[in-house]
This record gives sequence, structure tokens and C-alpha cells, in this order.
Amino acid sequence: MTQVALPDAVRLKLELMFEGVRYTDALGAAAEQAFPNFYPYRFQPGERDPTGTGHATIPYLMWTADGTTVRVKGSGASRWRVESKGDGFLLIHDGGESVPITFDPRPAWMNRTTSDGTPMAQTGISLHGDMAVVNVAPGCQYFLADRQGGPSLRCTFCTYGAPDARTAALGQDMAATALPVATYRRMQETLAAAIEDREIRNVYLVGGSMTDWHEEGERFITLARHVHDVLDDRVPVSCGSGALPAESQRRLHGEGLVENVCFNLEVWSRPLFERICPGKQRFVGYDAWIGSLETAVGLWGREHVYSAMVAGIELEPEHGLTWVDAADLVDEI
Repeated sequence: MTQVALPDAVRLKLELMFEGVRYTDALGAAAEQAFPNFYPYRFQPGERDPTGTGHATIPYLMWTADGTTVRVKGSGASRWRVESKGDGFLLIHDGGESVPITFDPRPAWMNRTTSDGTPMAQTGISLHGDMAVVNVAPGCQYFLADRQGGPSLRCTFCTYGAPDARTAALGQDMAATALPVATYRRMQETLAAAIEDREIRNVYLVGGSMTDWHEEGERFITLARHVHDVLDDRVPVSCGSGALPAESQRRLHGEGLVENVCFNLEVWSRPLFERICPGKQRFVGYDAWIGSLETAVGLWGREHVYSAMVAGIELEPEHGLTWVDAADLVDEI
């Protein structure tokens, strides 16, 4: 195998994805004007905690000078930190490397309310650079489904889909497919405001998985219709649901509701899928998931169908793979 050196931007992004940044006063100050991270910084035992609470709000996204975007991950063990420099910031490595950065700014609409007085920051819209993410049903039913009273069937790496204050604020009933009419209306008002505030080049629809993929299809079709009413074909839309049955896909495609789909397989190979994604295996199945992606390619065509993978999880000790084993799996793709 020919070894190829990664471009500096890719190397830096990969390193920060895994290592993160440790907390500094500068990082905390940046959060006051930046788009907020949905996951707070959590201080490690013994780490200096200026908040006295064990956690702190941090920015969601940083930019380097060449336009590379990097999600901000907090880690007290990281060798990277953020410091202020003039009106900007530097990302500094303990070894001496430094990179000028900026943070995605907090948009004006996040300080506004919808027509019924609901804070727009709580309506299920977030930004990732020039992409708006619509997530009005974040709670995942796999967190609640169990093996006859056994462990949760959530994907083993996931903590995002647990029912919490977000699901309550959005009116999500974990046993129901439909969402309250008010939830869609508030989302539409916020999405319209976000598009007016800055250039949005993509809209991505996501949400927690449902144990019945036909019902999940109904939820995303309804969501896509409400989003389409706001966008009116001005911005391309991607459906980031779980795998969907062919009938649901044909309706999404036939109505022209989305231009792309992304059904996240998470890991490659049936044995890993069964262990790491037990809910996806039980309620959909590895073969059906692959088949769903193939159906999507037949409808939307190549370069319009995606599937994200969770980098490195196959190297966790409980899976017993070496990096060579993992590389061999990648070669199969």
C-alpha cells in the first residue's frame, strides 16, 4: 500500500476530531458570541473549573483561514488549547504549533422569539457553517427499546438521542410519529429567519430513529413537506433519516422533497453492525440497510446518496480488532 501524506488541513481536522481542545478562559469568552455547542464542555476531575459547575458552554464550530470547518470537542486531556490574540483567536498545540481561527458567530435570530413567544434557539434549527440542520424530533426510540428488560438498543457510541429537555421543548411524544402543529410552525419561522440572516446552501433533515421504519418514513415525509413550504426549491434539502423502506423513498423522490439522502450505516461489516448498532440490526437489519441505500441510488443517482461511518469505534478493545483488521474492512468497501 502506498503511503500518502495527508494535507495539513485534513491532518489538523482529524486530530481535533479525536483529541479535541481543553478549556481556557479564551474558549469560554468565545462562547459568548459564538453559535453554541449542543454538548457542553465537561471538566475532568482535578481540572481547573472557573464555572464551579462541572460544565461550560463552548462554541460549536471553528474556522481556519483556508475555510476548513471543525466541530469543537472539549477534552481536558487535549494538547490543544485556544488563546486570544487581538480581536481573534489562536489554536495552540503544547508542542508549539499555532493556527489562527475564528468561531461561527451566534446569529441574530437566536435572540429572537417566534410569533407565539417561543425562543427560536429552542425550535429545532441549528447551523453548521452554511448548512442549516432541522431536528424537531431528536429523541430516538432505540434508547427506550430493550431486550426483554435488558440493555438499551441505542447505538453504543451515541448519547445524543436520549429523551431529554430538548424533546420536551419540541413537544415530541416518544410513542407517536406526528409532532405538534406548533412545532412545525415554529421551525418554519426560525428556518425562514435563518435564511434571511446568512447564506444557507444546504438544509439537512435529521431526527431520532423509530422502531418502525415505515413510521419513520411518514415522519420525514411530513417534515420535508413543511420545510419545502419555506424553501420553495431555493435551497437543496438532504434527508438524514435512518434507512427507509422503498415506498417512503419513492414518495420523497416523487414529490421532489429532497435532493439527497443519507442513511448512516455507522460501521462496515455485519458482525460490527450487530454489536455496535443493535437497534438498527433488530428493527431494520444489515441486509435491509444496504438494500435501502441501493434503492436510494436507483432513485436519486450516484453522488446523491451517502452513509456516514463512526471513525475508530472498531478499534475499541471489546471488538478485538487491530488497526490492520480495521484497514482490511475499509478495503472491502
